[in-house]
Amino acid sequence: MRERENYVVFLLDEKRYALYLTAVERVVHAVYVTPLAKAPDCVLGIVSLQGLVVPVFNMRRRFRVPEREIGVADQIIFARTERRVVALWVDTVTGVIECDARDLTHSGNILPNLDYVRGVIQLDDGLVLVHDLNAFLSLDEEQSLDGALEASHPL
Repeated sequence: MRERENYVVFLLDEKRYALYLTAVERVVHAVYVTPLAKAPDCVLGIVSLQGLVVPVFNMRRRFRVPEREIGVADQIIFARTERRVVALWVDTVTGVIECDARDLTHSGNILPNLDYVRGVIQLDDGLVLVHDLNAFLSLDEEQSLDGALEASHPL
């Protein structure tokens, strides 16, 4: 019996990226993001998700996609890493795909040290880069974000 995986696919310009569906909590339309002083460059700011303060990441900066003005049609993916809930600002979510687990070519088999990418799925109409949320931030960025979040709501 083949193992199947589900992925949430999103776009940055015309490039397709994906997250494991099990990591995704919800997708919402663009909302106001409160700036967060002293946060890593890839952090746009923070939003509240049912009372939880969540950092919002600029996926364009992280994946080195050219910046563009943020639009009201953009979407935010709320997902869970091993350490925290995060919000990922993307152009649009196109849907969920299901693939055989063997259809994922792991990044180490393509090039070593492909930051933030777990692997690639080859579909009939092109490639989808599967994002590794747990490798998203370096240790320095994690510490910087933790400090910025603590400073934003001191006890």
